[in-house]
Amino acid sequence: MKTYVRAIALVMALVPCMAMTFADVGDVKAVNDAALQWLALVDAGKYGESWDQASGFFKEKVTKEQWQEAISGVRVPLGKVESRQFKLVEFKSELPQAPKGTYAVTQYRTKFANSAPMIETITPMLEKDGTWKVSGYYIKPEE
Repeated sequence: MKTYVRAIALVMALVPCMAMTFADVGDVKAVNDAALQWLALVDAGKYGESWDQASGFFKEKVTKEQWQEAISGVRVPLGKVESRQFKLVEFKSELPQAPKGTYAVTQYRTKFANSAPMIETITPMLEKDGTWKVSGYYIKPEE
């Protein structure tokens, strides 16, 4: 059971960060849409495609093969997603071990078939082309 409970922090450790930017409702919707589209790939077991759709920063930090192995080791034992509820989004301009930019630390409370509720933290970042792409993913049991 502990094998799937371990947290993934492949790209960055998400801890309270120094600077925060402000966003409008459109930004929150765009971030949520990007996060949910990316999570849909992970939920479907399309781990390679989720890597393909991630930010350049994500791809610099972990190879496609490393990502596929790590995420399958965590997500497969959890089973199918039964529900996912938006919890929060916090916009930040700095994160530990990441370049300065615009990030949206986004959390969902997710219930999987084979586990107690988990907290998924997805961190889209604003790319130079103006699109939001996932730069980090972290999952842990709800406290």
